[in-house]
Amino acid sequence: MLVATGAAVPRATYGADERQRVQQRGTLIWGADAEGGGPYVFPRDDAPDQLAGFEVELAEQLAKHLGVRAQFQQGQWDKLPDLLTRGDIDIVLNGYEWRPEWADRFGTSIPYYVYELQWLARLGDGAVSELADLAQPPRDPVGGARRWRVAVLGGSAAHDYLAAHHANSVEPVPFDGLTDALRAVELGTDGLAATLQDLPGVTFYERGFPGLRRIGPPVGRGYYVILVPRDASELLQAINDAIVASLRDGSLRQILSRYGLWTESQQMRALETDAFGRFDPALSLPPPSSAEPSVPAQSYVPVRGWHVIRQRSAWLFAGAWMTIQLAVVSMPLAIVLGLGLALGRLYGPGVLRSVCALYVEIIRGTPLVLQLYVIFFLLPELGWHMNAFWAAIMGLAMNYSAYEAEIYRAGLQAIPAGQMEAALALGMSRPLALRRIIIPQATRLVIPPVTNDFIALFKDTAVCSVITLVELSKGYYIQARSTGGVLELGCVTAGLYLAMSYPLSVMAGYLERRLRAGGTS
Repeated sequence: MLVATGAAVPRATYGADERQRVQQRGTLIWGADAEGGGPYVFPRDDAPDQLAGFEVELAEQLAKHLGVRAQFQQGQWDKLPDLLTRGDIDIVLNGYEWRPEWADRFGTSIPYYVYELQWLARLGDGAVSELADLAQPPRDPVGGARRWRVAVLGGSAAHDYLAAHHANSVEPVPFDGLTDALRAVELGTDGLAATLQDLPGVTFYERGFPGLRRIGPPVGRGYYVILVPRDASELLQAINDAIVASLRDGSLRQILSRYGLWTESQQMRALETDAFGRFDPALSLPPPSSAEPSVPAQSYVPVRGWHVIRQRSAWLFAGAWMTIQLAVVSMPLAIVLGLGLALGRLYGPGVLRSVCALYVEIIRGTPLVLQLYVIFFLLPELGWHMNAFWAAIMGLAMNYSAYEAEIYRAGLQAIPAGQMEAALALGMSRPLALRRIIIPQATRLVIPPVTNDFIALFKDTAVCSVITLVELSKGYYIQARSTGGVLELGCVTAGLYLAMSYPLSVMAGYLERRLRAGGTS
């Protein structure tokens, strides 16, 4: 399956080292983001629920060396180190460049790939004909821009390279996805003149973007490394041994060659001192074979029209099912909690009123993504581990309960005070009067706004992708960026959201009519 999810297990229960934990479990759980696409990790064309990519094959090589099975764990790219800290994954393997900050926080392997950066510009664009053009500000600025606008992936090595080498002439424009950046430059969106991307991504995707061309040779050499927990010395040594073994027997070279990634930089890596200040003669490699293909056997081919809908819709339906589960489980909890908060603010003692009011203001005043981050990533620091699904349920229920509390409070206050006074005069207790008289009338008033919130909740489940869940929106991004079927799969996704929300509108209208009829009979 494409995604593995499960409860986080405290690392301390598995002994002193991660290698022992991995071998006891029988699986090496590696984290990556399938949304990033090829040639790293991407859905297979013939089986979209399975993965392909040179890092997928490398993970299998590492697991084989350890005598276990490789298990993929989906995670948002920039949150993968946090998953490693939580203990949800054993290693991060997803194009992470070696940086001092990673070496300070985690164990970093020897390089498994020497990457370079490649410039791309629009075909036929005379403003950027060679690399030297980007070293000077544009002569004819578009929209008054004083620097070239260049698309990069946010937080990537390319972003850092522009800041270090072209700060005066280039304005980086960050994107979340490689194909989005390439398409924007190809179309000339928002004055974008060029893009700077990791060479592996360019090699994989450039066939799908004929309106772009390479300018200049590769620049900015660096190293892809694997991150492991800082105290996992035995696991780190095993990972390094596996990388060296794959270089010696040629298996890593075969994997890279399938994706057109065996470059001169890989060949020369044994002749230079790496980023860790050491030279390992075991990395000496034979000269490249002339029989190796110049065109990668695995590369990006856009899939469009009805074919991509037939091929990838099943994966979108799986994401929609996750969205339904999240919304259907969390909304009733939010309604019950919100009603309790509203009653506490209106009829509780002074301390309870203050606590309820403080809760509502804090939850409404902070974003849902931050609340999910606290629940999923920070609570484990206090010893409370929760798997991604229930963390999402908890976050959504808490967030929406604050809004439901205000809706119910308005509905309860809309009931004339004389209703409660009459009920008390008839001998009812306050709780009984609330249950029999006040809450039923308030419920009729709050059905429309509560229904609107329920519909909004289906869409807000998209935020849960930050804690590894692949719901409908995340599934769409993964499949659309790996196929190019942005419009076709977007229509399917929109149709699924409509199919989930429209019945709620119909049901709300029916309940309103029933309650209105009951109130007038």
